[in-house]
Amino acid sequence: MYSPHITRPAPSPRPTAALAAGIAGTALFVALLALVVAQWSPLMALDRTVADGLHRHALADPGLVRVNRVLTDWFWDPWTMRALVAVAVVVLWWRGARRLALWVAAASLLGSLLQQGVKAAVDRDRPRWPEPVDTAHFAAFPSGHAMTAVVSCGLLLWLLRLYGAGPALWAGAVGVAAVSVAGVAVTRLYLGVHWLTDVVGGALLGVAVVAFAVAGYAWSVSRREAEPVTRGASVGGGRARGGPRAARNPSRARSVTEIPPRNPGV
Repeated sequence: MYSPHITRPAPSPRPTAALAAGIAGTALFVALLALVVAQWSPLMALDRTVADGLHRHALADPGLVRVNRVLTDWFWDPWTMRALVAVAVVVLWWRGARRLALWVAAASLLGSLLQQGVKAAVDRDRPRWPEPVDTAHFAAFPSGHAMTAVVSCGLLLWLLRLYGAGPALWAGAVGVAAVSVAGVAVTRLYLGVHWLTDVVGGALLGVAVVAFAVAGYAWSVSRREAEPVTRGASVGGGRARGGPRAARNPSRARSVTEIPPRNPGV
């Protein structure tokens, strides 16, 4: 899959950076989860202080509340984020990178299922207000909006990196992703429907999901590339995959299977 508008960078040989990010994200999330479940008083006090301060400001500025509600319900809604990933999956499938398309779809789905599972297990109450400016359902920890934003933006950035986005495109995409992730966190806090630790937990778990997805894909690609092209020859001097002409021309045999994009382990 190649776009004439995208330059491919040099490939990254091993997915060690992604694996390290996944382990770090998981460790930090587990530590935060333990503190939330134990209701560690300094952390709970921080949650309350941030929530009270933002709620007072929201009550005094109904116009800004309306702006935040539009942003969180439309632009940064989880379904909007998932729709962007779905478009990317369809494009990948249409252009022949079906294995990668399924990998991205599976990572996005795994993030949603993991988020709901942790919410149900922790069952943390959301902030409660005498005069709420917005409402939300289900448990609070981790924030589904924050986690979906990180997973969706992370997967889309990975795809751009995978196919060698140029400096201008890459810088613009990183900027949009950073604003989106930060914006989701701020709007959920400002509207009083999440604690600070909810959005931090959602972001950490999202980082772990994306990092492990990147590392897993890079590992699977490296395994495929290490397999002999002529695997499966019969005992009596069999033929390579693709027939005798493919055996004489290894590049023809490789074209029988999908050639993965370069730089899988960024």
